[in-house]
Amino acid sequence: MSREPAPVSLPVALTIAGSDSGGGAGIQADLKTMEAHGVFGTSAIASVTAQNTRGVEGFTTLPVEDVEAQCEAVLSDFDVRAVKTGMLAEAPVIRSVAEQVADLEIPVVVDPVMVAASGDRLLDPAGEEAYEDLFTHATLVTPNTDEAEVLTGIELTDDESAESAGTALREMGADAALVKGGHVPGETVRDVLVTADGIEVFEHPRIDTNATHGSGCTLASAITARLALGDDLRTAVGGATAFMERAVRYAVDVGEGPGAVHHLVELRNRAARNDTAEAVEGVVQSFVERDVSALVPEVGMNVVGATPYAEAVDETAAVEGRITRTMTGVKPNRGVRFCASSHVARFLLSARENDPSLRFAVNCRFDGDVGAALSTLSGEVAEFDRAAEPEDVKTEEGSTMGWGARQAFESASGTPVAIIDRGEVGKEAIVKLLAADAEELQRRTLALLSALEAREPDEEDEEGASP
Repeated sequence: MSREPAPVSLPVALTIAGSDSGGGAGIQADLKTMEAHGVFGTSAIASVTAQNTRGVEGFTTLPVEDVEAQCEAVLSDFDVRAVKTGMLAEAPVIRSVAEQVADLEIPVVVDPVMVAASGDRLLDPAGEEAYEDLFTHATLVTPNTDEAEVLTGIELTDDESAESAGTALREMGADAALVKGGHVPGETVRDVLVTADGIEVFEHPRIDTNATHGSGCTLASAITARLALGDDLRTAVGGATAFMERAVRYAVDVGEGPGAVHHLVELRNRAARNDTAEAVEGVVQSFVERDVSALVPEVGMNVVGATPYAEAVDETAAVEGRITRTMTGVKPNRGVRFCASSHVARFLLSARENDPSLRFAVNCRFDGDVGAALSTLSGEVAEFDRAAEPEDVKTEEGSTMGWGARQAFESASGTPVAIIDRGEVGKEAIVKLLAADAEELQRRTLALLSALEAREPDEEDEEGASP
């Protein structure tokens, strides 16, 4: 018996760019990124490069008529909602592409690729001048600082110079310009968007990595995909820059060079949500079966699991209402859901800033006996002192956990298995156990419980005991 087909309708985007044999940039990056956004990607290859994570070893530009034939094939058949251009390499190709998109009434994103992240030049001098033809049809141009300087002659050092360069690019004909700040030194990366409506700066912390191969292509194709989905320009740029931050932080370690950005990072992260929640449920069930009452603090216990590339509390699963002691053992108040924890989740996310492999955490009560039992665990135990907490941190809602995690990691020689918070007046002493996977967290917690139960009462306990 045959089955009824169930076709899916997706918005279509077209990328006109170079092919990267290393898979991290160019057409390959564009198609992966579009797919990750739920957009059907089509392509017209303008050049073929021989490159890898170490650099570009050579490239060949396709004849203009071949590029035109590809564009015509796509545009005559597909309902293309947005176009992105990347490496076009030579002036005749750039002018031809300008003609191809001139009559399109859809967004056109121009990434003026001139130099690879490795420093290899990808555009001849005549091509630089030809870009002005293409800019007159561009909804957005996305140069990095080096490219913006070549195109405008303005040295980029700060927001003001980036704004000037963006304005110059608009005067060349582009509707808007996003001048990317990744090449400007500093602790933060500031991308400056210049439009007819004004200036907007998209800022995020700089990630200490050289694995940025394909970052420019990926950002431009992410913007293109979001425009194809119907986002306005500001929303598309904001979403794409956030997407890029995660893609760079969790770069793919391939090749002998620095590696490539992770084009599918958000897709993989969303796909892991069910498994993460199920892992938390498994740990909670084991705690109920074993009865971990002796480790439950007065505020209640919670088990938190983060998705593999979690960056926010809503990407962590936990017990809604926490785990509490009852007359017969412990019981979760409600089920496991995402964004159910604030305190432990924030602490786990802060710990991940120091070791991104950490994905699970649990908070337990802390006293002298628990402290002694902690010494039986295999691994370093760190702590932080709330008495040293700066006043501005205390007064900022939700910042103590981040500060405490940083203090604990700075005092440790590696990744601690547990971090002690000795509390203060009105704040219960707590120890948080950390682990890379749910099984490890479960073993670590139950080992702590067994060590605690095995401890002999000290003399003070014996003297205070009832006969």
